[in-house]
Amino acid sequence: MLQKAMTRRSFLKTTAVTGAALAASQWLSFGDWLTAAEKAEVVVKPTLCNGCSSRCGVLVHLKNGRIWKITGNPDHPASKGKVCARGQGVASWVYHPDRLTQPLKRVGDNKFEPISWEQAFKEIGEKLQEIRQKYGGETIFYAHNPKEIGEFYGERLAYALGTPTILSHHVMCSLNRDVGMQWTLGGVPSADVSKAKYMIFIGRSYADGIKPSSISALLKAKSKGAKIIVIDPRYNSTAPLADKWLPINPGTDLAFLLAMAHVIIRDKLYDEEFVTKNAVGFPEFAAAMAQYTPAWAEKITGIKAETIEEIATDFAKAKPKAFIEPSWKGGFGCSYQNSTETARMVALVNALIGNINRQGGLVFGAKPKLGKLDHTKFPEPEKPKVRRLDEVGENDTYPLALPSKGIIQLVAQKAKEGKAKAGIVYHFNPIRNVPDPQHMIEGFKNLELLVVIDMFMSETAELAHYVLPEPTYLERTELVEPQKGWVPAVAIRAKVMEPLHKETRPFDEIVTGIAKAAGVGQYFNFTLEEVNRIMLAGAGVTLEQLLEKGVISFKDQEMPEGFTELKTPSKKVEFASQAFAKAGFSAVPRWIEPLVKPNTEQGEFRLLHGKQGIHSHTSTANLPVLLEITKQYDMERLWIPAKRAKALGIKDGDWVIVENDRAKGRIRAKVTELLHPDVVYLPGHYGSFAKKMRYSKGFGISMNDFIKYMIEPMSGAVNAMEVVVKVRKEA
Repeated sequence: MLQKAMTRRSFLKTTAVTGAALAASQWLSFGDWLTAAEKAEVVVKPTLCNGCSSRCGVLVHLKNGRIWKITGNPDHPASKGKVCARGQGVASWVYHPDRLTQPLKRVGDNKFEPISWEQAFKEIGEKLQEIRQKYGGETIFYAHNPKEIGEFYGERLAYALGTPTILSHHVMCSLNRDVGMQWTLGGVPSADVSKAKYMIFIGRSYADGIKPSSISALLKAKSKGAKIIVIDPRYNSTAPLADKWLPINPGTDLAFLLAMAHVIIRDKLYDEEFVTKNAVGFPEFAAAMAQYTPAWAEKITGIKAETIEEIATDFAKAKPKAFIEPSWKGGFGCSYQNSTETARMVALVNALIGNINRQGGLVFGAKPKLGKLDHTKFPEPEKPKVRRLDEVGENDTYPLALPSKGIIQLVAQKAKEGKAKAGIVYHFNPIRNVPDPQHMIEGFKNLELLVVIDMFMSETAELAHYVLPEPTYLERTELVEPQKGWVPAVAIRAKVMEPLHKETRPFDEIVTGIAKAAGVGQYFNFTLEEVNRIMLAGAGVTLEQLLEKGVISFKDQEMPEGFTELKTPSKKVEFASQAFAKAGFSAVPRWIEPLVKPNTEQGEFRLLHGKQGIHSHTSTANLPVLLEITKQYDMERLWIPAKRAKALGIKDGDWVIVENDRAKGRIRAKVTELLHPDVVYLPGHYGSFAKKMRYSKGFGISMNDFIKYMIEPMSGAVNAMEVVVKVRKEA
């Protein structure tokens, strides 16, 4: 499994119990203490995985204080007793040779020296105070991959420092989806897969972006006869389960959905009672849909009109046990100039069949009742009333964008202009994972202070003034996490072993140290344990009970079926959005062309990208155990359609050059029939250029190098698939 080959040196180094026994001369030979170690008791502790954003419940089996194996926690709603390859692989982070082991300070170009935590906190705190006094707190930003611990501690620190600019990775993941659904449904629901009769996936592949419970539920529904439709220019890893794979013209999913709505309304297949009671703006929406016939959509999407008719009809007849999957990134999370409108249409076609909070449909889920800090005892900083660096806000440039997620590529531009002065980045690598790395580098290099909190020297950490090392997820405890669903639950990431590197510190301690040094320590007059106990007291659960089980469900709080008020301005489904109209956009969704289109006669392709089930973004490519799988199965290759590959003289396995006006990359070709003829496809996990990522550095290429700095005007996302390249065989 994950256990390293046992040698005397490694055993002495990492096994405290046996090491102590040897020091006491209890054992006479290597063989004696190795035998004792093999017979040692296995201790099992629950925690949450860090292989991706799903944070599945896992059980860590420890032997002699070392990780022996990882299994799924059967009580956790995301894992249900299963662990994917990523979950197995990331456990080896603990023993990774590239880990950061102590605080580092920049002393030159990519030169760092180790310093103490006391010095790091003092210097960072003093610099933050200086920047606030000289330029104002609004010149600071906080960026993270948002999870409970980062939201609570990081955002609290940002507000205390005087900045409302909170940024996340969502510009490169799900921002179009989030904005479109927030203003239409009040948030992003989940799909009740196992009970569904009809499912449509737009660029979303459960088998590529694995959450074990989703795969299990999909297989369960399939075994009961559920119909599965996959709409994707690529035959993705979920497509083998589909009843239909539709290789749609990329960027035209919006037209397909507009035509679906046309058919459902024309034939009166929608849930009239639901729409009448629980929606606003339907007459305006219905009138707008009249023009979007299946025949019109066929010319745009490449999908036959009769197929659109059939799918729309069958989908509606399966109501309410049917859904179009809300996706994460998929085909509209951050992809095209029209992706926000696509997200609105996904929400509204679902709403047409009244599947909101219905079994087999879309579910917002109940949230467990948790306690909150008493502000009289634990003072809370007010949200600063200053303009955000990314111009997100009700009366600002991007009024529809979400303040909790922000527009980080615009903040990099503000840093170039000298308007952003300092940033704190946690659990996020924007230099590699946001398009146009040169743009991002130029911006971040211009900051007067950049603090990066990470486990490794990432591309972003290389630009930092201070790099602060956090222990791995198995060596730290985090904030209690609510789990939404039909039955709500609470879970916790808990430390299962002592940190291997003693000079690493968890995020809560790092933030508290920075806050005190920056003169805002009054907002952190508590410990993480105190916060967790207060939160759990509200649910009637003790911290000890949760630490023992890892997850606790509240069956007495099970959510009943049926529509409840939404978090939209009208508290209903908004078929016509006055917020969109006020922002200068159409109140109802309408057709918008993709921003770019490849000229196939000149040899151009649209460059698409996506996930693989063994990796998460670029964070796992430096793990030898997972990268070896990539290498053995040639998973980093560029997919190219067979007919066009033949015309270019490219054979499977050939080295090819991918290029446009921004970048050039060298990669081997995967020639396939399972791809739309106008596109090439690149997995999104490779192309690291961080100097101290010894395994992933220089392996493969990244789509982000070919994408220019862009901001989609409705949501602020990056238009990650609005990019054209040429491909040629290497001479």
